[in-house]
Amino acid sequence: MSIAIKAENISKAYQIGEFSTGTISNDIDRWWKLMRGKEDPYLKIGETNDRSKKGTSDVVWSLKDINFEIEQGDAVGIIGKNGAGKSTLLKILSRVTTPTTGSVKLKGRIASLLEVGTGFHPELTGRENIFLNGAILGMRKHEIKKHFDAIVDFSGVERYVDTPVKRYSSGMYVRLAFAVAAHLESEILIVDEVLAVGDAEFQKKCLGKLGDVSRGEGRTILFVSHNLAAIKQLCTRGIFLKNGNIINCGSINLALDSYLNSENKDYKNLDRTETNHFNDVYFTNKLGQRLENIGDNEQVFLNFLITINDSNGTNLGFTLLNNENIPIISSSLLDDLRQVEIGKLIYSIEIPVDILKSGDYKVEGAIWNAEKVFDQNDCLCKVSILKKSMLQSKGADYRGIIINNKKWNCLVKS
Repeated sequence: MSIAIKAENISKAYQIGEFSTGTISNDIDRWWKLMRGKEDPYLKIGETNDRSKKGTSDVVWSLKDINFEIEQGDAVGIIGKNGAGKSTLLKILSRVTTPTTGSVKLKGRIASLLEVGTGFHPELTGRENIFLNGAILGMRKHEIKKHFDAIVDFSGVERYVDTPVKRYSSGMYVRLAFAVAAHLESEILIVDEVLAVGDAEFQKKCLGKLGDVSRGEGRTILFVSHNLAAIKQLCTRGIFLKNGNIINCGSINLALDSYLNSENKDYKNLDRTETNHFNDVYFTNKLGQRLENIGDNEQVFLNFLITINDSNGTNLGFTLLNNENIPIISSSLLDDLRQVEIGKLIYSIEIPVDILKSGDYKVEGAIWNAEKVFDQNDCLCKVSILKKSMLQSKGADYRGIIINNKKWNCLVKS
């Protein structure tokens, strides 16, 4: 496979704080408002790219020394928290902005969908904007005509295609914009977090189209989304960005795993001391044997080895999450720890694995009282459930995140 995108030492710096607005009229407007004690309307915001920390520099590096290669036909998911640099990276790849240092080599035409309504003129109709947006994305008039009916049909706005788009909802904007971008005969398609505006049915339709574009047509896709299930469904490779740096670049499973376990959540009044804390957390069967993989028909227990030196109002709780970071089961000891003796203790709770689907799971938990959190971890332990039951071996598509394996009863007989 040939290389479609090659990024070499890309970095992007932005100046923050107060500087010229770029025009004399705006500078005068700023001066006049400040003289009257009003807020500066042109003030730039931001500090370092790690938004949890304050900085002293007037320059922030949104991206720093980014290197990767993407082969033609790859579907790549770019993941990370807000402010990680995902949108900046896509803008550089789309040539909307230039990198401060480094270079990007691209092979083929690019279609980008970065913001709702990009390339749309509010006074023009949907029909006129299809031709306008297509021209902006690099399509020739005869290409747009060839795909016009397919674009309108996919977007579902046929009834309003001759209505000015200023009357469209944001969802209709996205439908039309995505339809144009997806039908452009480009080699590279870049999609930012715009599909979140659409409804669930349209998102599913878009993911199906993106899959066809990648696997069926061999086009390269870069996809940014906070919907990890969609990322995993569509993409084969992943890039995990954090504070403007690449933390993981490889298979989508490794990138997602790195992202989900990258750091603990921030809790107020967090006080990790030797007072109360976790020593060990693990799964066992009914014989007390430790488990990393769980099969069919096993009785499984989740065990917490903890140290308690302050039992005054202390509580222990946990949540079991699947590999898409969706909470499945939660439980806490409520008042049980208030009466215990201090020292090392083992608490155990049975987990109803018979209702859980096959897959990877993790446990997060905390020890706290009304005043502070003593110990907390977003990944205390992991376990894989490997089922061979008839429920999952017949190829049926069971929706949801748990299995209802209860028997059906016929209540009425004719």
